[in-house]
Amino acid sequence: MAIDTLGTASGGGLWRRAVQGRVLPVATLLLGIFVLWYVAAIGLNAPQTRDRLNRSGEPWTVGDLVAGTWSMERPVLPTPSQIGAELWKTVVATPIASKRSLVYHAYVTASAAILGFLLGSVLGILLAVGVVHLRSLERSLMPWVIASQTVPILAIAPMIIVVLGSLGFVGLMPKSIISMYLCFFPVTIGMVKGLRSPDPLQLDLMLTYSASRAQVFWKLRWPASIPFLFASLKVAVAISLVGAIVGELPTGATAGLGARLLSGSYFGQTVQIWSALVMAALLGAGMVYGVGVVERLVLRRMGMGR
Repeated sequence: MAIDTLGTASGGGLWRRAVQGRVLPVATLLLGIFVLWYVAAIGLNAPQTRDRLNRSGEPWTVGDLVAGTWSMERPVLPTPSQIGAELWKTVVATPIASKRSLVYHAYVTASAAILGFLLGSVLGILLAVGVVHLRSLERSLMPWVIASQTVPILAIAPMIIVVLGSLGFVGLMPKSIISMYLCFFPVTIGMVKGLRSPDPLQLDLMLTYSASRAQVFWKLRWPASIPFLFASLKVAVAISLVGAIVGELPTGATAGLGARLLSGSYFGQTVQIWSALVMAALLGAGMVYGVGVVERLVLRRMGMGR
């Protein structure tokens, strides 16, 4: 009796934690997305499937139509199972060194994205430090920093690639520059906000102690800006991946997720396109998670972690 009671209580506790926590809501949301996805696949793929069944000259049922929409070779909207099968084939069943492997293409794109992210982060921090300490720089530079993000990256990317190519920079560097162009902006804005976050009373106290500008920066402004910095870095690292993929599109690249998207669009391989998109999403999530891990370590080291 005690064992049954304990088991019931334990099971009830697990269920209660699942309901109150994230497991059940996330599972319910994912289930709803999958159901809607399969229904949408039926609607979008039905015309081509119906034409194929009619041309076969054999009688068919609604079940045949539904099964056909979920198994088309080149569907308008592939199903999650088709995308999963393609991911298994190109991630697990294909050697990583092969140019058919999505892991290989993700590595090429991630290399450019991470380099661009690092360059953009350094540039954004330097610009923010200059803007905070030099009012003339704030008035002259900040409007241009903001205006730089109003130009569509798809219009700038080909020009950047052509100019850098004429200077002898090809391959990784042009894509990294495009990523840097996209991700320096959130870092700059976030760091300006963070460096100005200390209370005026704290700044007055530092001046009372005869602290130099360097001491005020390293002992007050910089520690106060760290939470703002990592919030900006999470945005920047995701944008850097977008920049790397966009940089691969006008170059006719043969490697990278952008190249995978291009080849899929050329040959109408929608399953390949969607699998590359899913890989890009997973890669972006992993990069943001990596920045979050570093954030927790740094904040814990500073005594600010939970």
